[in-house]
Amino acid sequence: MGIKVTTIIGARPQFIKASMVSKALREVGVEESIVHTGQHFDDNMSDVFFRELGMPKPKHNLGIGGGSHGQNTGRMIESIEAVLLREKPNVVLVYGDTDSTLAGAIASVKLHIPVAHVEAGLRSFNRLMPEEINRVLTDHASEILFAPTRLAVLNLRKEGIPQGKIKHVGDVMYDAAIFYADIAEKRSNVLNRLNIDTGRYVLATVHRAENTDNKENLAKIVRILSQLSQKTPVIFPVHPRTKAAINKYGLNEYMEHIISIDPVGYLDMIMLEKHAKYIITDSGGVQKEAYFFRVPCVTLREETEWVELVEIGWNTLIPPKDATIEAIVNSAKLPGDFDVEKPFGDGSASVQIARIIGGISDK
Repeated sequence: MGIKVTTIIGARPQFIKASMVSKALREVGVEESIVHTGQHFDDNMSDVFFRELGMPKPKHNLGIGGGSHGQNTGRMIESIEAVLLREKPNVVLVYGDTDSTLAGAIASVKLHIPVAHVEAGLRSFNRLMPEEINRVLTDHASEILFAPTRLAVLNLRKEGIPQGKIKHVGDVMYDAAIFYADIAEKRSNVLNRLNIDTGRYVLATVHRAENTDNKENLAKIVRILSQLSQKTPVIFPVHPRTKAAINKYGLNEYMEHIISIDPVGYLDMIMLEKHAKYIITDSGGVQKEAYFFRVPCVTLREETEWVELVEIGWNTLIPPKDATIEAIVNSAKLPGDFDVEKPFGDGSASVQIARIIGGISDK
């Protein structure tokens, strides 16, 4: 009997990562069932990704989303447990740092099913971030920890996790960027739709709770984007959480000159990232993709889990309270040689993960 894996996903970055690993799992003959928790439930944030990325449709759709962190996590644990009791997998695969990730890990370990965590070992060292709590707890519940960088390995060792559980494989997002970049160039017409030219616009994304749930931070960011848009077009795919916060805080007056659009599919997002003059974001994934596509990036946060990019000069960290147009424009410049450092591996992370999981003995 072969290896059975149940994959738990619920947010758009996880779909991208899982698309690469799922493909690699099929190639080594691992049977996979996908559980979509529903954490991101509108079409642009979920279903479109399965269509674009060629992933198998989820076998289980839990439809859980829209509540508080505690509500969502608790409901997910209960529903995922029921799925696992039916599927009886050898391994549960979780990704990143969302509520879906933590819920999958908790449900699995309670049933004594080994957890494999893709993107293990990342630390922002800010325990006020729900993502930080999710990733730390998931790492300590996991049996196999797929670390994307050397620093992630070091973080895990410092926390007492045995070396034998840690696999330094590289970053599956780098695999995805390499694989999908050419496809995006052929299939996406987003630049034409928005009537924008390569290298002549700024791309902005904002969705982290520390910005959307903080009126002062969000107002500062939106005002800066509004000012920037007076000279350079600013493309702003607006996350549902961000849109609700802008309405709640009465910030719509600053959106007038910004080109705000609904969230886009992955291929369109690649095109927007790849051809931007520079990127302003609070997203962990977008920080990395900016580096992959050699586009300057400014991250509006107090800290980042992708410390390597700051250290090698490919990302500039500016806390929202300290952000000014001058600081952003001066920081949005290309650093040195892209090839000097390759902190995210060689693009084979997904294959390595699949081979490790495929080699697990059937229990």
